[in-house]
Amino acid sequence: MKIMSSSVENLKVIIPVGGEAKRLKPLTAEVSKAVVRLCLRPIVEIAMATLAKQGVRTFIFGVKGYVNYKSLHDYFKEGVGISARYGISPRIHIKYMPRIEDVGNADSVRIMMNYYDIEDNIVGVQGDNIFDIDLADFVRFHEKKEALMTIGLTSVENVEDYGIAALDRDFRINRFVEKPKREYAPSNLANSGIYMMSPKIREVFKLDEVRRMVEEKKRLDFGMDLIPFLIDSGYLVYGYVLKGEWYDVGTPKRYLDAMIQILRTGGRGLNFQGRLSIDGQVWIQGESPESVLRRTGIIKKMKEGKITFEGTVLIGRHCSIGDGVRIKDSCIDNFAIVEEGAVIEKSAVMDRSIVGRNAEIRDSIVGRHVMISSSLEHPTLVSGVSVIGDDVSIGEGCEIIATKVYPHKTIPAMRRMVNEVLE
Repeated sequence: MKIMSSSVENLKVIIPVGGEAKRLKPLTAEVSKAVVRLCLRPIVEIAMATLAKQGVRTFIFGVKGYVNYKSLHDYFKEGVGISARYGISPRIHIKYMPRIEDVGNADSVRIMMNYYDIEDNIVGVQGDNIFDIDLADFVRFHEKKEALMTIGLTSVENVEDYGIAALDRDFRINRFVEKPKREYAPSNLANSGIYMMSPKIREVFKLDEVRRMVEEKKRLDFGMDLIPFLIDSGYLVYGYVLKGEWYDVGTPKRYLDAMIQILRTGGRGLNFQGRLSIDGQVWIQGESPESVLRRTGIIKKMKEGKITFEGTVLIGRHCSIGDGVRIKDSCIDNFAIVEEGAVIEKSAVMDRSIVGRNAEIRDSIVGRHVMISSSLEHPTLVSGVSVIGDDVSIGEGCEIIATKVYPHKTIPAMRRMVNEVLE
């Protein structure tokens, strides 16, 4: 077996992507959660860019199911495109798990370590998490402790939603409880879904106890199975407390919270172009002559007081923004059209969607290729953390409140929907 190296460049990052991402539906009704767009990028690309800029060059997607595989492979392919986008050289290499059925995210890691014969430290990250991490420091901590596994931990308020760890004075994890009731939580340090594992983990996967666990439970999940097993069996499992920010983009509310925080922190290294001022929080994209022309037109309207941007706003390429529009703490994706008098607040409007005259979008997510009809006489309202799936048509005068609308649906004019799910 190879000697472990502290070089970040030697690390291979495994990203298990499985399941249907039910909590984020209808955005995930037809695509993998990992490629749902967030701030003009697929969610997983944000984590990949964070790691690649620190030296990682090999990513392996542990894809389960056709939709996850197709979504990821068709977008990222072998890694040339993402390398060019972020100026990564030498370029990123992306591999995919072959069509071998796994029974959980830890089992996915087991399969890929064997298939690609990985004999170095590996990092596992979840495809729907966004984080800051000093990867070199993470490696040093892991190797200094001679850990079998080191888990990135972050402080949370809602302990019931995560795996919670208790540490001793040396940062060794001596207790781990998956989604405990608040009164039974051993701390407020949550599993961030970032793992560093020694290559010796391959031997653990071969143990009879682990095989029996898989046979009995039909599952091998990090939080529910593998981590408790390692701790109970006396293996060296340590907790590395993240110093930066961390977001779980697993629900529509968390998606919107993450979006706003990413914008407020200046794009988190995502190469946002078109910042209007050094100390400002508004970006309007535009690189080609045609998109620069549209960008210039939007800026002119803003200076003339015809449109208003408040808080932090990201506008994609080739967008059209009508007079009287007000946008606050929101992201408008490429090729979107926002017509006269519309208000968009704390919301995401994805690419190629149209928001009609005097419509109001508040605290909601509008998917791709959506048509929201609206008029001065019959304005349309979408609010209350509503989620509109791709290719939906909404008639004018509708009120859509705390509602989920699945792709390709048509909602007739003047309809009121509260706390509904339209599948």
